[in-house]
Amino acid sequence: MVNYKEIYDISVTLGDEAPVYPGDPAYSREKVFSLDKGDIAEVSKLTLCAHSGTHLDLPAHFFRNSPGVDAVPPASFILPARVLEIEDRQAVGLDELKSRDTGSGLAVLFKTANSRSGLVRSGRFSEEYVFIRKKAALRLAALKVPLAGIDYYSVDSFGSHDYPSHRTLLAAGTLILEGIDLAAVP
Repeated sequence: MVNYKEIYDISVTLGDEAPVYPGDPAYSREKVFSLDKGDIAEVSKLTLCAHSGTHLDLPAHFFRNSPGVDAVPPASFILPARVLEIEDRQAVGLDELKSRDTGSGLAVLFKTANSRSGLVRSGRFSEEYVFIRKKAALRLAALKVPLAGIDYYSVDSFGSHDYPSHRTLLAAGTLILEGIDLAAVP
C-alpha cells in the first residue's frame, strides 16, 4: 500500500542548481537593503523568467484567454502523486503508461534519467533530456490526470516548435509541473 502522507521537497534551487533555457533571462538576486550593512531589514530585488527552476505551466501559457496562475487555486497543484520511474533515456512513451496505474485524481510525476543523473540540478542546460512524447500526453489527458510533472525543463523535446505535449495536456486541463528533482523520491 502506498502512503500518501509523505511530503518531499522536489524543487530545484534558483541560481547555481537551476538550468536556464537558452534565451531566457537568468535568475539574479541583488540585495537592496542588508542587515550586514546596518539596514533595518533584508530586502532583495529578483530578476528571473517565469520558467526559472521548478515551475508550473498553466493553460494561459499557450492558449489566449485561458486560466493563468491568478485563476488557479493552489489546491489544484498540491496533490497526492504517483511517481513513475521511466527507464527510457530519451522520452516517456505510451508503452510505459499502458501497464502503469496512474490512479484517479493523482498527479503523475515522471522520474527519469534527468533526476538520476543529476542533470536537473546541474545548473547547466542540455538539449538532451527526457521529455514526454505526444502519445503519452494524450494518454494522460484521456485519464484526466490533474497534474503531470517532468524532472527537467520541458515536457516537450528541445527545439520543438509546435509543443505537442504542452498543448495536449493544457488543453485537457492537466497542469504541468517542470524542473522537479525526484532523485530522492521513491
